Amino acid sequence: MLHQVAIGVIINQQGQVLLAKRAPHVHQGNLWEFPGGKLELKENAYEALVRELKEELDITVLNARPLLQTYYHYPDKSIQLNVYKISSFLGIPQGSEGQPIIWVFPKDLKNYAFPQASQHIIRAILLPSIYLITNDFVENQQKFLATLKRSLDSGIRLIQLRVKSISQTNYVALAEKAKNLCMNYQAILLVNSHFEWINTVNVDGIHLTSTQLMSLSKRPLNSEKWVAASCHNKEELAYAAKIGIDFTVLGPVFKTQSHPSTLSIGWQHFQKLKSTVPFPIYGLGGLTLNHIQESWNHGAQGIAAISALWGKSLKLPSFD
Repeated sequence: MLHQVAIGVIINQQGQVLLAKRAPHVHQGNLWEFPGGKLELKENAYEALVRELKEELDITVLNARPLLQTYYHYPDKSIQLNVYKISSFLGIPQGSEGQPIIWVFPKDLKNYAFPQASQHIIRAILLPSIYLITNDFVENQQKFLATLKRSLDSGIRLIQLRVKSISQTNYVALAEKAKNLCMNYQAILLVNSHFEWINTVNVDGIHLTSTQLMSLSKRPLNSEKWVAASCHNKEELAYAAKIGIDFTVLGPVFKTQSHPSTLSIGWQHFQKLKSTVPFPIYGLGGLTLNHIQESWNHGAQGIAAISALWGKSLKLPSFD
């Protein structure tokens, strides 16, 4: 039996996240957590969220959106966490039940002890809603990097450098320049290329193809680096969960011009597949910025795209 819990990731105007400390005598006591609580009879997750945050923190939720649905199996219980991101609320949070509370910048969450069930929530907090995949064609490195800079100027903060059509020497040089550029914007850069090239550059992590994913026996990098993967079905998602992948893309959600013969899965099946794994997933395939809200409503972290994002002037959603 899964115990249903509603969780609020509360963000203040400085971009900090609110944490509360669990009482010593309760399950997972003395650890930090994101505020929330169990659903009561006939309550949905959002209703429980609003009630719990009023009771625990004396705040009224004004603006919230789905962030992640995840689960965890402890030896003594199994829980499903229905997580919302809250950007607007009335009141000044206070520990109404005597619990300590603090505001923490997302980059500093790694310095606090959390229940294991919270680890996927932390990853979802650190990841933006937009995942840009670069064009594979690199005719001119200077033009390629100028296009990348336009994307960063637009607010893109998660980038997959998907380049397989150039030599290893040119690849390493491009990846190093792209990393230096991303560092100026505090953006995450992942590389997706020939497997033997991946460890030749110092970037934030890697993005595995589904073939690369299924060839592995364990997670290829330590927890300080991001490991993402492309998945197309339940079996690949299950294997990604087994070896500890941080997040995946899943699709195609809609048909694409680049792969017109590939069957699309649609949002309903996407949501069904997402419910089988605990980590964040981006929708991929035929998606644009107009699909952001729809992606959130179907359990996605957001959208991943090439043609809809690369080289475009973008106006990103305000509630990320």
